[in-house]
Amino acid sequence: MTDAAPRTPDKRKPDRRQMKSASRLYAVQALFQMEASGQTVEDVTREFETHRFGAVYDGDEMAEGDVGHFRTLIDHAVNHQARIDQLTDRALVAKWPIDRIDPVLRALFRAAAGEMLETGTPPKVVITEFVDIAKAFFPDGKEPKFVNAVLDHMAREARPEAF
Repeated sequence: MTDAAPRTPDKRKPDRRQMKSASRLYAVQALFQMEASGQTVEDVTREFETHRFGAVYDGDEMAEGDVGHFRTLIDHAVNHQARIDQLTDRALVAKWPIDRIDPVLRALFRAAAGEMLETGTPPKVVITEFVDIAKAFFPDGKEPKFVNAVLDHMAREARPEAF
């Protein structure tokens, strides 16, 4: 999961938008890690906040994330997972329920839906941000288009007034 690590390109402090974008990516990584390792939300959240936000690996500095936004995304994704998974299932083809899709995509859909459903972020912003994350994880694949279609379907069902 390190290939899609947010980077701070220079020494200037990132702006709030960049920090929120980094937090979204970290949330996807944290949700993936929780599922893959069985770690608790508290352990994974602490690890990311302590060791990943702004850390330096092999000379590359990781982007500083917005801790509050990161916590909100993780909290909503975990506490509303059943609702989110049902919403995702309705957006997927019947033969491909959420438990059959790639675990990175599953984490991405959970983080995106948590933000879409439980914050004031406009759905179109959420879709754009998480499609960009899909591009980071799957730069040569069809997954970003798939993510766009699924998130658009989810947004139109969950927040029709935004369209």
